[in-house]
Amino acid sequence: TGGGAGRIVFLKFMYTLQLKACFKSRAFFKFSEGIKMVYTVGETAKLLEVPASTLRYYDKEGLLPFVERSSGGIRMFRESDFEWLQIIGCMKKAGMSIRDIRHYIQLSAQGDDTIGDRLEMFRNQREVLCRRIEEMQHTLETVEYKCWFYETAREAGTVQAPKSMTEQEIPERFRTIRRELKGE
Repeated sequence: TGGGAGRIVFLKFMYTLQLKACFKSRAFFKFSEGIKMVYTVGETAKLLEVPASTLRYYDKEGLLPFVERSSGGIRMFRESDFEWLQIIGCMKKAGMSIRDIRHYIQLSAQGDDTIGDRLEMFRNQREVLCRRIEEMQHTLETVEYKCWFYETAREAGTVQAPKSMTEQEIPERFRTIRRELKGE
């Protein structure tokens, strides 16, 4: 039976080599725990639809302490890292600073004692995001007004047509924006 165990180890080794040959860009580690797929920066970036440079930047800024490295220093992302990466991307899109995201990650690493702090961070960011949405909504209304303005000008053949309209002639939804733009 001693030869049987050696043969199993040899077959596992050969299987690993075959997998490496088939998936040259994939890394495999800790065979004793079973084969676990890990992904390079490029593969992770492709799967998450972000530039690889973004992941490298996150790592450089200390946002990826959970990402392991190979003996050669290559970042090895596991599927379990994807949720973290998506949360980081979400926080970034929500306008959270790198410093605050790093602080959030540090709090998360400390465990359940920091749940309240993390909740407060997300509540604050929600408020920031709501204000930005309101600002963007106002910007959209201004752009819609200008679309109406130029559509009206094109139909009349001159910008003087919408400029000379009385407030009553302008669609009601654009009256406030027009007054704002005129400084009234």
